[in-house]
Amino acid sequence: QVQLVESGGGLVQAGGSLRLSCAASGRIFSTTAMGWFRQAPGKEREFVAHIRWSGSSIYYADSVNGRFTVSRDNKNTGYLQMNSLEPEDTAVYYCAVDVYGGESYAYWGQGTQVTVSS
Repeated sequence: QVQLVESGGGLVQAGGSLRLSCAASGRIFSTTAMGWFRQAPGKEREFVAHIRWSGSSIYYADSVNGRFTVSRDNKNTGYLQMNSLEPEDTAVYYCAVDVYGGESYAYWGQGTQVTVSS
């Protein structure tokens, strides 16, 4: 089992920055991958970013590439640094984990609200 606890959401003006954290505990391996997703009201959940714990694979959705940065520390916490935020980035953000490094995310965080005002 893996437990994920998210933090760092909030209200920010357009052009501002926020950093989301996702603390992972339990069966975390060196092969683990963490994905970030978001879901805006009335819309389907969409992929935002992906990182393998080894750092060998990092990629982003086109909509956030160049503005968002995904990373991790050595204590099994993942981060999503969000810069140049736009009102269209308003959503509930989720982290998720595939302990085998792929995109079959079996474990999900509780979500954190990000609201960007214009």
